[in-house]
Amino acid sequence: MDSLGMHKEARFRLVGVILLTSFIFAALVLSSVFALGQNRPRTAQPTPSKPDSTVTAATTQQSTARPTATPTPRPASPEPTLGEAPPVPRLKPTPTPTPPEEIEQGDRIKFNTDLVSLHVRVIDRNNRPIDNVTQNEFHVFEDGVPQPIESFSREEVPISYGLAVDTSGSLRTQLQSVIDAGKTIINSNKKGDETFLVRFISSDKIETVQDFTPNKDLLMDGLDSFYIEGGQTAIIDAVYLSAEHVSEYKRGDEADDRRRRALIVITDGEDRNSFYKQEQLFARLREEDVQIFVIGFINELDKDSGFIRKSPRDKATALINKLATETGGRAFFPESISELPQIANEIVRDLRTQYVVSYSPTNKTPDGSFRAIRVTVDQGNSSDKRIALTRNGRLARRESPDAPKAPAVRLPSNATGTVTKKP
Repeated sequence: MDSLGMHKEARFRLVGVILLTSFIFAALVLSSVFALGQNRPRTAQPTPSKPDSTVTAATTQQSTARPTATPTPRPASPEPTLGEAPPVPRLKPTPTPTPPEEIEQGDRIKFNTDLVSLHVRVIDRNNRPIDNVTQNEFHVFEDGVPQPIESFSREEVPISYGLAVDTSGSLRTQLQSVIDAGKTIINSNKKGDETFLVRFISSDKIETVQDFTPNKDLLMDGLDSFYIEGGQTAIIDAVYLSAEHVSEYKRGDEADDRRRRALIVITDGEDRNSFYKQEQLFARLREEDVQIFVIGFINELDKDSGFIRKSPRDKATALINKLATETGGRAFFPESISELPQIANEIVRDLRTQYVVSYSPTNKTPDGSFRAIRVTVDQGNSSDKRIALTRNGRLARRESPDAPKAPAVRLPSNATGTVTKKP
């Protein structure tokens, strides 16, 4: 091969190298561009399920403008119903009584529906209890006629009692001492005893703080929740409804109901605005075997009286004494709050040291009339006089449940409407 041919072949090789290098360079460039395209961030598309900033702002503004509901205050006590009438203490439903045992065919049943049971306290002149009286030393009279005593005992029976406290402004300075005295009484409760708590002011503010329970912790918490509130005190209404609830509690169909019932009332004794009248109250108490113990703070009441009316203090003293004497209970008039612990202990002692005397009335007429009761005891060998205290009467049963009764008392309208209450 001559020199010209060699020169041409060298040129072709150079061109081939240049083309191959160019191809490789182009491939590298394209590869880099493709990689850059893959790594570049993409623009996110709006998601239909998520609101954009405009919608979110509008929603936030609308939510902020929505009115806030005023919180409802928590009620101070449970709201079971003590009676269908203003003032209406709120009470839980009365527990369903345990069904009686089944009676087999041929069994003989003997019971006395006329038997009257009396809870009797026997004291001396200094109000100290006497606990050594025997059955043959008791004498019972109904309308002045001696009655045959069917049974007698001094055994302790369960006590169901209410503690009703006046929480109007007149007891503001005594409230804590009253609560402490209530705790002393409750701490004395024994097995089977049950207590319920009521705070009262006016007719529409008679509240059951705790219904009947043997649980002392619940009762202590209930007492600690008492507070003073303004209003026109309705003592007669509070006693009427509370004593009624004590009387009816756990009676049911119990043939042998030996439970002792009592009501302890702490108040200044001045009734300002009760719906029920005194006559209605005491007519109702004659139907119930409930002893009433009253602690009356009357020292702050007005002593002045006019030519026609009694002073507020005299009226309060008369009401408190009548509540105690007509039910076989007891009245206390402390001069200072320092006397409350001793008074509480005396109430506990009076509830525990009592006799149960039962008699069968000689007057069987079922006319629903009032029968006066008096109990006496023989005087012992000592010089101390014995005094027997019990309720001063009872209402005889009626001919039948269908016999005509007094019309229901129509109560004034309130926020819940007009309701009726049995007299």
